[in-house]
Amino acid sequence: MNKLAGIIKVIRVNQWIKNLSLYAAIIFTANLFTPVFFLATTYGFFVFCALSSASYVFNDLVDAPYDRNHPRKRFRPIAMGTLSIQEAMIIFFILATLGLSVAYFLGIGFFLISTLFFLLHIGYTLWLKKHAILDIIAIASSFLTRVFAGEAITGLHIPIWLTFSVIFLSLFIASCKRRSELVAVGNKTRPALEHYRAQLLDFYNSTFATGTIITYAMFTFQAQAPDFNPLIHDFLLFVFPQALGRKWLMVSTLPLIVVGIMRYAQLIYEREAVGESPEKLVTTDKPLIATIALWGFSVILFTYIL
Repeated sequence: MNKLAGIIKVIRVNQWIKNLSLYAAIIFTANLFTPVFFLATTYGFFVFCALSSASYVFNDLVDAPYDRNHPRKRFRPIAMGTLSIQEAMIIFFILATLGLSVAYFLGIGFFLISTLFFLLHIGYTLWLKKHAILDIIAIASSFLTRVFAGEAITGLHIPIWLTFSVIFLSLFIASCKRRSELVAVGNKTRPALEHYRAQLLDFYNSTFATGTIITYAMFTFQAQAPDFNPLIHDFLLFVFPQALGRKWLMVSTLPLIVVGIMRYAQLIYEREAVGESPEKLVTTDKPLIATIALWGFSVILFTYIL
């Protein structure tokens, strides 16, 4: 592995997909195609890419001794020795300084949330991930902070029930991640795993999955009725006037959420190790990709076209 390949691997470019959560605010407030909001969110996306990559480098620096005993993580550049400690520290400081500096110029609110996101990851590496329950809450908070960052940089806010959906979905993904690691490699590679049992994590998974479905259902049922374009409005007025008074279209996306959670859980329990890397699941499993794509298409269609 050459230096460039090692750098790309240590900053985990494949995990930048998580930072797309920043776009939630402009998507669900019908501002995805508003240039000023889209541009601001895109700037924020790259800031979080820099900060998250810095935190991954820091994590690998601290975890190198543990990673060398892990069947897959032992191939990480720092654990293998492809990147030296000094080189990794330089990369960390460059990314952290760049990310926080740009965040400051994008707005004080966004800067504070960006700093909180960065400190959360540092705290997770140094302390939080060593403690059961706190580690799952920290992972989930990382996802939620990204959504709040998208709100801070635009001044737009997603509906409260959708916020709850993000919270429960983040907890679900985090608990699935811990279960996969526990079952795949045991409790010797991470201190917090010594305090988990598969049955306990199964309970967490079930609880958080149920919470995600219920809160998303509340979001779809309480969303405001859409403004149909004249052609669709006249057609519905003639054939189905009751539809004009409720957000029935968004409700139709609920089955896709259910299917997506069911498929994710199926993968976790059938191929136990894959849950350690959620980003791999959503970019490699074709049924899950199709479900997410159809859900995304439906949300865009119902929000911006119909």
